Amino acid sequence: MGQNMILASGSTIRRKLLERAGVEFDVQTARVDEDMVRDALLAENASARDIADALAELKARKVSHRNPGALVLGCDQVLSFEHQLLSKPRSRDAARDQLQALRGKRHQLLSAGVICEDGQPIWRFVGTVRLMMRDFSDDYLDAYLDRNWPDISESVGAYKLEEEGVRLFSRVEGDYFTVLGMPLLEILNYLTLRGDLQK
Repeated sequence: MGQNMILASGSTIRRKLLERAGVEFDVQTARVDEDMVRDALLAENASARDIADALAELKARKVSHRNPGALVLGCDQVLSFEHQLLSKPRSRDAARDQLQALRGKRHQLLSAGVICEDGQPIWRFVGTVRLMMRDFSDDYLDAYLDRNWPDISESVGAYKLEEEGVRLFSRVEGDYFTVLGMPLLEILNYLTLRGDLQK
């Protein structure tokens, strides 16, 4: 890595994605009141895409100001369903309600990445994936929650596509890494073009 890079996220899956891709980086979690920012943007009728982008930038900027000269990557993911944004479920009952609402219908996951240097954004990308959830039974839903709660409490939509959550779906259209919460290919392409990663 040509320049020091910092991931402004405490997400285990985002860290693993970068590690497995052979990227050297440090981790500094950005402390941001995501709910407050999301609610303010929703009050202004911001789109799901703009909300994901704004939250990713906010995280990157916050850590970038503390680390001059470093490249700081901020990421965020939102789930858009019938003109609403779903959040991470706070309880098993909330997870059940979310999955019942999504069952048999389409929704979108949007994953944003923003890279800042010296407190200013120098690159951004928002990837979109369209997902169709199958019409699973209540018995399967309860068994799924028994096996996967509370692990899925950290995932918007109450599922992890890289684990048993994949069984909830009949169709996924888009980039797998975007589902996991990071537009990884676009990030790697940018770092390679900059010369930070070997061509």
